[in-house]
Amino acid sequence: MGVTHVDHLHRQVIPFSPARRRFLAAAALVSTRLPAHDGQEDVTFTAGVKVVTVFATVMNRSGRIVRDLGRDDFLISENGRPQEIRYFSRESEVPLTLGLLVDTSMSQQRVLNAERGACYRFLDRVLRETMDKVFILQFDRIVQIRQGLTASRQALDEALAYVDTPTRRELRAEGSGTVLYDAVETASKDILKKQSGRKALIVLSDGVDYGSDVTLQAAVEAAQRAETLVYSILFTDSVDSYGRKVLQRLSKETGGGFFEVSKKFGIERVFDVIQEELRGQYSLGYVSDEPVRVSEFRRIQLTAKQKGLVVQGRERYWAQR
Repeated sequence: MGVTHVDHLHRQVIPFSPARRRFLAAAALVSTRLPAHDGQEDVTFTAGVKVVTVFATVMNRSGRIVRDLGRDDFLISENGRPQEIRYFSRESEVPLTLGLLVDTSMSQQRVLNAERGACYRFLDRVLRETMDKVFILQFDRIVQIRQGLTASRQALDEALAYVDTPTRRELRAEGSGTVLYDAVETASKDILKKQSGRKALIVLSDGVDYGSDVTLQAAVEAAQRAETLVYSILFTDSVDSYGRKVLQRLSKETGGGFFEVSKKFGIERVFDVIQEELRGQYSLGYVSDEPVRVSEFRRIQLTAKQKGLVVQGRERYWAQR
């Protein structure tokens, strides 16, 4: 999709093109009065009206997050048809449901301690125990939910301590593997699809899958149906580009960001940038001008009117009949 946008922090964002910005969409049923924001009048929707809620992060040419835009600074279309933005807010104070997915296959043994330490620090800075919920999942030859959704920092800290690679006995008995796609699908279908509001997965992996029952496409679609962003963190010393492309696709098609850990851009700094993005999102809502007659994926394009701004989000949403 054109050139790769790289900001001042050496953050790798999924490729963009002038003609097609990255964007995010999530479908939700609303049957109440939505609050007024940015000087707008309240908008009332009747029961059963399907409101598409679009979460987005906006960055300027240098990669810095832009936080001061209003409703009239955006344009949105669905399958090429312009739509009216009827609801707008800034999401910094909205609760967040987050999943940490940690690759514990043997290829990650060398970097696992650094990943675990960065997760501790990230939770210190992000988790608001009165608002947010987090779960922890590890994957190697199998998927294991180490900690279900909780707002307890203590419970999360204790769970992280047990996130580790398989023992030699386990490897002899059950073999090796890396079920990345299964992990994304499990987190999306079994946990996040049941939640409402802002949702995100953070995947720490080398991106290599070996042994999943589902495909990469199925994992992407599971996250899209669950209205979940996937932030991928590539942590490896391999020069193989296969895993990089997998993680880039997971992030690009779900509206999250892709990061590659390096000596200049360490894992803790990666988490800092993800935190900034999650706290700097916008929320926009519209009612599609096309009734849902058949359940399908629909393409959304959200752009900023101001030149030089990049809108980050996913490419489509699931319109449920």
